[in-house]
Amino acid sequence: MSSDLTFIGLFLQASFIVQLVMLLLIGVSIASWTFIFQRSKALTKARKEMRQFEDKFWSGADLNRLYQELSARTNVSGMASLFCAGFKEFVRLRKSNTSINGIVDGTDRAMRVSMSREVESLESHLPFLATAGSISPYIGLFGTVWGIMNAFIALGEVQQATLAMVAPGIAEALIATAIGLFAAIPAVIAYNRFSNQVEKLENSYGNFMEEFSAILHRQAIASHVQSPPQQ
Repeated sequence: MSSDLTFIGLFLQASFIVQLVMLLLIGVSIASWTFIFQRSKALTKARKEMRQFEDKFWSGADLNRLYQELSARTNVSGMASLFCAGFKEFVRLRKSNTSINGIVDGTDRAMRVSMSREVESLESHLPFLATAGSISPYIGLFGTVWGIMNAFIALGEVQQATLAMVAPGIAEALIATAIGLFAAIPAVIAYNRFSNQVEKLENSYGNFMEEFSAILHRQAIASHVQSPPQQ
């Protein structure tokens, strides 16, 4: 009795449970690679936009003009989003004659909310990669155990057992583990790499927020000195 030992042949000869495990892992692998390319593109774009904004911000550009320029855009993200949220809140509170501490606290809250949204967007799909990397080997191992169990059950039903009889069953079972590792390894590598990049971006956003808060604090003091609130 001949057996097709190619990947397709072993897949077609496998039991329904093992086939289901293989298909599940292939689906997880496809989804993982889709998210890997998507996150890589998004994080590269975020770093590029951050560098461009920092160059413009620290070049001495007028804050009002910079805010108007960014507000005219349909989609503002990253560090520019923090700037717009903080400056908008700063202008609103300053017009309402809020105290200096109130202005600083209000702008800090606005920028922290904006930063939280940006970080959440950057971390999109990372939990899936972490989950895929941690459970895929175990799903593949389950398929392998199930396949080997069926191979030995079938082996026990024959009078004379040979390696040729059991080899196809074990081979198709081991493929499930191989697919599980194929799905898990890239997901784990990508998750660790992207998590590190998101952490660096978050630190950069936090540093900018502190520096921008100091600038707005000085402007609030200057504004109150020039036009002190009436008693």
